[in-house]
Amino acid sequence: MPTESKITHYRWVICALLFCAAAINYVDRQIIGILKPTLQEQFHFNERAYAAIVFSFQGAYAIGLLLAGRVMDRIGVRLGFAIAVIVWSIGAMMHAAADWFSWLKLPTVSIDPPAIVMLVGATAGFAIARLVLGLGEGGNFPASIKTVAEWFPKKERALATGIFNSGTNVGALLTPVLVPWITLRWGWQWAFVATGLLGFFWVAWWLKAYRPPEQHPRVSAAELALIQSDPPESMEKIPWGRLFPHRQTWAFALGKFMTDPIWWLYLFWVPDFLKRNHGLDLKTMGLPLVVIYLVADVGSIGGGWISSHLLKRGWSTNAARKTAMLICALAVVPIMFAAKATNLWVAVGLVALAAAAHQGWSANLFTLTSDMFPKQAVGSVTGIGGMAGSIGGMLIALVVGEILQTTGSYVPIFIIAGSAYLVALLVIHLLVPKLAPAKL
Repeated sequence: MPTESKITHYRWVICALLFCAAAINYVDRQIIGILKPTLQEQFHFNERAYAAIVFSFQGAYAIGLLLAGRVMDRIGVRLGFAIAVIVWSIGAMMHAAADWFSWLKLPTVSIDPPAIVMLVGATAGFAIARLVLGLGEGGNFPASIKTVAEWFPKKERALATGIFNSGTNVGALLTPVLVPWITLRWGWQWAFVATGLLGFFWVAWWLKAYRPPEQHPRVSAAELALIQSDPPESMEKIPWGRLFPHRQTWAFALGKFMTDPIWWLYLFWVPDFLKRNHGLDLKTMGLPLVVIYLVADVGSIGGGWISSHLLKRGWSTNAARKTAMLICALAVVPIMFAAKATNLWVAVGLVALAAAAHQGWSANLFTLTSDMFPKQAVGSVTGIGGMAGSIGGMLIALVVGEILQTTGSYVPIFIIAGSAYLVALLVIHLLVPKLAPAKL
């Protein structure tokens, strides 16, 4: 039991838990992108079928985000987060049995030309596994953002968000190291099983370590006073219907809708880009992907640090957050040239810079929810925005699949990626020019 006068730092242990959850989340999420060439060779599905498999994840993820935000606000993050991780871990392991579904047919959509794509057998099995994975993974960010709002004062939230969000990059860089190694030795099925098991270990740690800060025996009175140092907020329950009319909700949701799909693009198609444009395979793409996500990790922490540093220097929340987001938005623009780069490491550098900028952008975008909404609404708003981002991800999956199926070129895809953030920042600024708190 800590002494009452000594300030403890247990909030950073909680941040470490969130970091690990984010890492596991992205390991389970990214495997399909790493194994895309291997699975396409074995099961003979084309770009439209792969896009439909990604689409099924995004659709379930959108539903999961919307439901999870409300669940976290109602039952709390200790139980809610544990349930989410168990569900997505089961979904991750289900991929290993995808080829058992030889009898199954699953209709999905194509956009150019508008048509129904029929997923049959293993491709349908992958789509079902992605559905379960998406439903569970939808709980990660609403739970994590709500936990940060409960455990950190506003001046530390962007940094804490950047740190836990950097776990996504650690997961993304571990995946190209672990998955090829497991696949080449024991087969692709064991890659899904082994990584899916990680979530169950995390749940045991979470349930043992987590309590609300005011109930936690490891938190001193001094640390609790720091955590609760912001002006007190009403704890009245806020229904969804009171969130949608506010510009603040739409600013966050539209920001997610326009920029989350670009991250999905990096996650699910960069391995294919490296194979298609530079001839890399499962044995050789590991190092470039590790570099991309290692740089992205720096961007996540750096983006959160920028706005936190500006706040400490006396900048307003509005100026600090938007300046950090503008820097990140500008840093994405050079990716427009990646598809024309003939040198592998030039292309990798441009993608890495854009991925780092996205993560810095994301750390600040997530923090806008706790800047503009009371703690008891943060989970719901994060879920609404995450759902919007996932709907954007559904659309980008179909667009990318059609572009690659018809042209085989990443040029128009990277032009979309390079311009999305500046447009999104303009929309956010027009909707909330001063980041004024929502009057609920």
